[in-house]
Amino acid sequence: MDQGSVRRGGGFGRGCLIFLGVLLAMALAAGVTAWVVGRAAVDRLIGGPDPVTVAAASLQGLREQNRLSAFAARYVAVVTTTQTRLGLSARKTMIMPGSVRYEVDLGRLNQRDVIWDAGTKKLTIALPPLDVVGPDVDLNNIREYGEGGVLMALTDSEDRLDAANRAAGQKELIRQAREPTPMRLAKDATRRAVERSFAMPLRAAGMDVTVEAYFPDERSSQDRERWDVSRSIEQVMKDRETRQAQKK
Repeated sequence: MDQGSVRRGGGFGRGCLIFLGVLLAMALAAGVTAWVVGRAAVDRLIGGPDPVTVAAASLQGLREQNRLSAFAARYVAVVTTTQTRLGLSARKTMIMPGSVRYEVDLGRLNQRDVIWDAGTKKLTIALPPLDVVGPDVDLNNIREYGEGGVLMALTDSEDRLDAANRAAGQKELIRQAREPTPMRLAKDATRRAVERSFAMPLRAAGMDVTVEAYFPDERSSQDRERWDVSRSIEQVMKDRETRQAQKK
C-alpha cells in the first residue's frame, strides 16, 4: 500500500528570495513609446494641447506594447515527499528556486478605462488585473536530498517522489508569489509605470495634470460612484465627432 505525503517549506519571509529585479527597461520602453505617440498627437493639434487627445494617443501607444512586466521576483520552494511501500519508507527533499513575473495585458485597456476630469485636471486609468506568470524554475540550481535508498533501489519510488516534489515545488513558488507583500509591490511598480507613460507626454505638452492608475480590487465604493458619473475619453471623443458631423 502506498502512502504519500508532501510537506511544503518556506513562507514569504522564509522561503523567498524576493525582489531580484524590477524590469525597468520594459516599463521605460512603454513610457517612451507613449511619449513619442503623445507628442506627435500634440504637434498635430490646432489651437494648443488637448489632454483628451494626448491621453488617447498615449493609450494607443500602451496598447501596442501588448503586455507590461514591470516587476519580477525570485523565490525558493522547499518541499518533502514521503512514500511507504513493502514495509519500507523513502523520503526526498527538493530545494527548488524559481522566478515569477507580474504582468498586465495592456491590450485589454480601452478608452472606456480612461477617465478625464476637466474640473480637477485628473486622468484616471482602470487597469486590467495583475497576472502572475511562471514560475520559471532554475533547473541548474535545484538541490535534492533523500533517505530510504533500499526502497528506491527496489521500486520506482524515487521517480514518484521526484515527480511529486516537482509538482509541489511549482505550486509553492506560485503560492509565495501571490502573497500580499509581493503582490502589493508588483502593483505599485506596475501602477507607477503606467502613470508615468500617461504623465510624460502631458507634461511635455506643458499641461499640469494628475494621473492616477488603479487595479479592479482597489476601487472603493466612492471611486465607483465617481467613475459612474465621470466621462471617459471614449465619450469625449464621440461627442467631438458628433459635433463635427453636425457642423458639416
